[in-house]
Amino acid sequence: MLSSTEFALLRRLATEQSAARVPSIVAGVVRDGELTWSGARGTVEGTPPDNDTQYRLGSITKSLVAAAVMRLRDEGRLDLNDPLDKHVPGTGFGSATIAQLLSHTGGLTSESPGSWWERSPGGSWDTLEASLTSDAVKNRPGSRFHYSNVGYGVLGELLARHRGTSWLDVVRAEILRPLGMTRTSPHPEGRHARGWAVHPYADVLLPEPTPDAGAMAPAGQLWSTVNDLARWTAFVGGHTGEVLHPDTVAEMRAVATVDEGDSWTAGYGLGLQLVRHQGRRLAGHTGSMPGFLACTITDSGTGTGALVLANTTSGPAILALAIDLITIADEHEPNLPAEWRPSEVDPALMPLTGLWHWGPTPYLLRVIPDGMLSLDPVRGAGRASRFRPLGDDAWLGLDGYYAGETLRVGRASDGTPTHLDLATFVFTRTPYDPAAPIPGGVDEGGWRA
Repeated sequence: MLSSTEFALLRRLATEQSAARVPSIVAGVVRDGELTWSGARGTVEGTPPDNDTQYRLGSITKSLVAAAVMRLRDEGRLDLNDPLDKHVPGTGFGSATIAQLLSHTGGLTSESPGSWWERSPGGSWDTLEASLTSDAVKNRPGSRFHYSNVGYGVLGELLARHRGTSWLDVVRAEILRPLGMTRTSPHPEGRHARGWAVHPYADVLLPEPTPDAGAMAPAGQLWSTVNDLARWTAFVGGHTGEVLHPDTVAEMRAVATVDEGDSWTAGYGLGLQLVRHQGRRLAGHTGSMPGFLACTITDSGTGTGALVLANTTSGPAILALAIDLITIADEHEPNLPAEWRPSEVDPALMPLTGLWHWGPTPYLLRVIPDGMLSLDPVRGAGRASRFRPLGDDAWLGLDGYYAGETLRVGRASDGTPTHLDLATFVFTRTPYDPAAPIPGGVDEGGWRA
């Protein structure tokens, strides 16, 4: 980046470290899938931390677990609407669905019963399950957002049962290694920051414990580095490699539940926290464990993401800092639009393009990259959607009003496209074409004054 941009980013980081009294803090900016800036303040064992210094991720671990669950879904091993009982039978909350557990709407208690799990050695799944009596359900499943660390302990057990190995081995094999996250581990390895609590009224420190969380580990066990977390930030932004299809990650970023304000500013998808901030739609996750704070957040619209890792129990506004880093990067160096260039288009798609009408409302159908179609109203936003080919003149809606719906092309005997059938709505070349199979028919008198 430009030196002026780098200084602005470093100054923002330095201001937070100084004002919040953070022992050490590291951060990075990711653009177009690559780490383009990183910075650090404070010290680890007397020297500044670097991009390979490990910090604890806390609840960012949940997003990695969620990605592994989505792989099971994409393989057809489960449906997100399946009740938990279908995969982990015998619990006292088996009616909650997989999607509800992923989005914290399953109604489960926020913390595991017993002592504070983040500071206590964890037990086995059997011990955790035995502690989750009928009182573990605090809200009707699906009724509201209620953040549940326990829910992700349960999802870790689901992964283990499907793959026949531990949740950690699943995440290592299916997420970490393919993304090149070689410095992400359940316990610190090599150079790492120690977790500290900073006294609220004096500049002194208290070391925090970092026990193994056992069956609760899928909720917040992992440690990582700037370099590794940058790869995950890029993944959330859509650079998914062979781990998940970009459409699946977009599904994870989609809103499943939102806060209770008049206009939502925070929400949750499938394993990802969502934020609306000054016109931006951001997705990622924060993390906190005793001694550590972490954040990864990305704006898939601009392709810019940011990450922050700190070794303090509390103090810095870590989400606000990450959002500010994105904002600084985009304001100082806005992305140039991609150059337009002509591209190969299947000639069979050309007759579908142009003007279509839903009743009297005109729409334009265009061919867009990757052999997809875009259907947009001529005026205003309306029911705009993109469609992916399914074959045999069928197309799947990807977003907007028609997400998940099927568009089918009707043709004359000579193969000429005559109408589009989209979720029972019939689009025609002219408004209410009497030759098309419009539900309810067309008045024989036609249009009149």
